[in-house]
Order: sequence, then structure tokens, then C-alpha cells
Amino acid sequence: MRRLGVLTSGGDAPGMNAAIRAVVRYSIYNNINVTGIHNGFEGLVEGDHMEMSLSSVADIIHRGGTILGSARSDEFMEEAGFSKALKNIKYLGLEGLVIIGGNGSFKGAQQLERAGVSTVCIPGTIDNDLPYTKYTLGFFTALTTVLESVEKIRDTSSSHNRSNVIEVMGRDCGDIALYAGLAGGAEMVIIPEIEYNIDEISDKIMQGRARGKKHSIIILSEGAGDAREISEQIEKKTGIITRYSILGYTQRGGAPAAYDRLIGSQMGAHAVKLLCGSTTNRAVGITGSGIFDMDLNEAISVEKKFDETTYELTKILSI
Repeated sequence: MRRLGVLTSGGDAPGMNAAIRAVVRYSIYNNINVTGIHNGFEGLVEGDHMEMSLSSVADIIHRGGTILGSARSDEFMEEAGFSKALKNIKYLGLEGLVIIGGNGSFKGAQQLERAGVSTVCIPGTIDNDLPYTKYTLGFFTALTTVLESVEKIRDTSSSHNRSNVIEVMGRDCGDIALYAGLAGGAEMVIIPEIEYNIDEISDKIMQGRARGKKHSIIILSEGAGDAREISEQIEKKTGIITRYSILGYTQRGGAPAAYDRLIGSQMGAHAVKLLCGSTTNRAVGITGSGIFDMDLNEAISVEKKFDETTYELTKILSI
């Protein structure tokens, strides 16, 4: 292989820069040139690119976001736009592509693979909603950001004897709320996978108040309910002043945690190694035993299994 391309697509995630850096430096170490594609698949359609070098990825491993930019492209999904992307891949001399992103990015890679483009995907999404891999790039950094916010909200909530509903990202997957609830000592987590019971939540808050607890924290996945409505229901049922906070895009930003830097570096190098060995149509992931790869089509088809054990543990430890 003489030249490969790398792009980031969909929502940005901390750790993407670590993966880009690894792709570039591992490639250069193996005498492979690297072209960076700006703004994901949109950049492929527009031919927006840059030559990558050792210096172009210097001092980025600790930075959040992605130096290549990211965007969703409706044009890429249309026949004319897709044809333009294929022409640009050929014009740039790309013999393979490393694509870093979430489920939509993986499906874009599928299209390219069917058209004869060698692709390897790296999971980059804070939602941890690609079930073939135990963790995705950015998840642990987002989790850390949420926990920092929970602690700050807990301080003021305790001072004023209030309850707080904290909304986090996770439209279809409740992993951020679930793990933050366990690590942050929340009274309850509300996630898309389980229908919530407002009476159960209110009873839990009142039980805590009866034993002298001054505050209550409820962590809500954005796809599981409306933060304002839930806080109003809790206040009406308990008589306790209840506020809500929506953390929003703060969860995507910030310097990546050590774990995201480590697996981003390992996944980036592994992706290049696969392409060097003419292995394509693969998705890179991580299990308890380390980095692995599997067929891209199989990876996309894996169904998410709800982590019932962690959910039950959260409920037990919040008594």
C-alpha cells in the first residue's frame, strides 16, 4: 500500500485525534502516505483534503474534537454525490480508508466497500451505542465530564435541600446515564431501555429524605423522557423543590481521558495494520482482552444487549 485516507464522521468524540495521530504515524513508519479528508464524507464529495505528516499530528493527542472536522453529508447518500466521492478517492490515489465515527459512518463505509473501496472502521461516539465493541472512543471522557457536573450540582442541591434531574446524551442508548448513575451515586437513572415509574422515583426520594438526606440526583438519558416534565412531576408528588439541568454538548468536548487516548492510539494502529495486510471491510473494537476486529457487516448487525446487571446494581446501591 502506498497511500491511504483517514476521515472522521458524525458527532465528534474525544479520542478521535489520538486515533488520527496513530493512523498517520503508524502509516509513515511503514512508508505509507496519508491523506486527511476534511469534514467526513462531505469532504470526500467535495475533494477537501490535506497531506498528513508527522508534524501535522503533533500535539493533538490531548485535544478534544477532531482536527479533520466532522459533518453529516446528505449529498454522499445520493447517487451523484457518491459518484463524486468515488472519483475523488481515485484521483487522490487512496488505496484504503480509515473511517472513524458511529453507526451512520459505518454504513457509509459499507457503501464504499460495495463499490470496491477498502475500508476499516474505528468506533468514535460518546454514546457507546455500537454493541459489537465493549466501549467506543469518547465514552469514558463523556462519562467523566458528566460526573464532574453531577458533583457540582450535588453541592448546590445539598445546600438548598433540593432534588435535581440531570439530562445527559443518549437518545437510544442509556449507557452514559447508567454508568454515571452508578459511579455518581444517583438515586435513580432513567434510560430508554427501561420504562420509568414516577411513583417509584418519588418514593425513593422520600425514603432518602426520611433518613436525613438533603438532596437527590436523578440522571436522565435524553431519549427516555422530558427533563422539565419529570422534575415538575417529582416536585408535585414529593413537595420537594426539584430543578433540572441539561448538560448538552459539554459532554462531547474537553481533553480525552487517558483510556480514550490509549484505545484511540491502539485502534488507529490496528486499522493501518489491517489495510497493510490487504484486510478490508473490518470494524475495530475492544473487549476485556484487548483490541480486535470483525467483519463490518456483522458488526453493524450486532444487537445491543441491555446491561441489566449494572442497572440492578445501581438500584441496589442507591437504597
